[in-house]
This record gives sequence, structure tokens and C-alpha cells, in this order.
Amino acid sequence: MTIRLGYQMPNFSYGQPVRDLFPTVVAQAREAEAAGFDTVFVMDHFYQLPGIGSPDDPMLESYTTLGGLAASTGRIQLSALVTGNTYRNPALLAKTVTTLDVVSGGRAVLGIGAGWFEMEHKAYGFEFGSFTDRFQRLDEALQIIHPMLRGERSTFTGEWYHTDEAMNEPRIRDDLPILLGGGGEKKTFALAARYADHLNIICNASELPRKMAALQERCAEIGRDPKTLEVSFLAFLIIDEDGDRARKQQQDLFSANGVDLSSLSEEQRRNSPADRQFAGAPDEVIEQLRSRVFAHGVQGLIVNMVTNGHEPGAVDLAGRTLAPLLR
Repeated sequence: MTIRLGYQMPNFSYGQPVRDLFPTVVAQAREAEAAGFDTVFVMDHFYQLPGIGSPDDPMLESYTTLGGLAASTGRIQLSALVTGNTYRNPALLAKTVTTLDVVSGGRAVLGIGAGWFEMEHKAYGFEFGSFTDRFQRLDEALQIIHPMLRGERSTFTGEWYHTDEAMNEPRIRDDLPILLGGGGEKKTFALAARYADHLNIICNASELPRKMAALQERCAEIGRDPKTLEVSFLAFLIIDEDGDRARKQQQDLFSANGVDLSSLSEEQRRNSPADRQFAGAPDEVIEQLRSRVFAHGVQGLIVNMVTNGHEPGAVDLAGRTLAPLLR
């Protein structure tokens, strides 16, 4: 597997001076590397996302951050989860991620998606377009990026993009992995079947049986063996040696968004962000993941820890808990 256990950092609100922000990011990446994670991810956004924080919360630019992490780590793979295609020219993105690969000694993964957060597009002046537009653009972009990552010159004319013998040198390798992220059963999964080495499914855990069945269908449509496409799930992890403390952190996270978690019915929980959260002591989290995620055929896991990932020791606990599960 290219990615069995990944650690995502979606949150840079650490309650500290800006000068101390990046050292805290580096500390998490190093802790993840030592604890058994194989990949570290940052988001490719300009504003913080709803449900995690407010738009004016700190948000670092992804590829500058990954370049800094390349110099601060030694083994762990580096990626965005996921790059927004709508605000990055595909040929330039191929060059950017290939340069990250060179700088890191062959540790880059291209995570890419169609883009969805309209607010930041409007604020930064990037064209957002319709849902159909964004997936047409992603399809065209992958037709440019895929050959460029493999040492081929790209000549392409589409509705959105154009290249003319676009070169991509230097490269360390011709098999830099492509990861698609999302939950769209028709468009995202079809593009993953055609172009990707890895698919990270972003959905509620209760939707996984349907998602996995749909992915099988998309692979069958183009004659791809689904065993050649790695699949992981994005989980919100709230883990503590004290399970009650972890559940209190989960309740506080919901309360900050005006929701009383204890008042939700089982059906309401399945339809809420709680269904992609795994909270409790280490043994409780392991059992939740086994029954709610891995029982459905998912092979890999990417976790974020929005409540306490920046606290020293938290990522280490997660890695020591999860790494044996994924060997």
C-alpha cells in the first residue's frame, strides 16, 4: 500500500503566537513519523472550513507548508488532502508536486479533488463554476498531470486547459502516486478508476457499504481490477487514554457548533458529522474502526485530530493504537 495510515492536519488554531505555529506543525509531523504513520497531509484551503472553525482562523498555504515539512522529516510521505484543482493550473501543479518529490527525496503524493468551498473562490477571485464545470476541469487536468508525472510531454487542448509539449524536469521517478479524494459515486469514483493509485473516501461511515459497491461498479465499467486501486477512509479521531475525556472533547466540539450531541437520535447521528468520528479510549476506538470501517473492505485510514492533535503525545498515542491494526 502507498498509504495505509495517514495523519491530516486540518487545524492550525493552537492558541499560540504565529511564530510558534509552524514549529507545532513540524512537531506533529515528526511525532506521526515516529509513531508509525506513513503519510502526513495538510488541507489545500485558504480559509478554515465550516464545522472546524471560523473563516478567519489560521490556515497555511499547503505546498509551502509541505516543502517545509520535507526539510523537517526524513521518511514520511507528504501530500495535500486534497489539492483544489479549481485554483491550481494543472501543468504548474504537476511541476509543483514533482519538485516537492525531488526536495523530499521521493516522498510526495499528489492528492487532488474538484474543489468545493465557494466562499474562498469568491474571496480570492478564482472561478467557481457549476458542479459539472468543476468535474470537467478535473478530468481535463488529470489528462495533463498524469503523463507529466510519468515523464511524458503533455500536449492537450480542452475546454478549460491547453498545453503544448509541456515538460516536467527534473524527476526522481515516473510513478509519483495520484490520490483522489471525495465521496462522489459517479464522477469522483469514475475519475479515480481511470487515473488514481489511491482513493480516499470522504463520507459518513454508515455510507461505506454503498460507496464501496459503487467503486466496484466504476472499476468494472473500464475493466480495472479494483484490487489495483488502494482505498482509505477519512476519519475524525478523538482518542485519549481516558475514554470519558475523549467523549467530553467530542461533545464540546459539537457544542461549539450549537449542537447537543447527547440529544441526537441514532438516525440523526448517522446523518451528522458524528458518523465520521471515532471517540474514546484506544480499545474503544479500535473496535469502532473494525466494525464501522474495515468490515466494509477499506484497507487504509487517514485520521485528523482537530481537538487535540497539536498536544504533545496525542499523535503518538494515535499511531501506537492504529499502526498494529493496519499492518
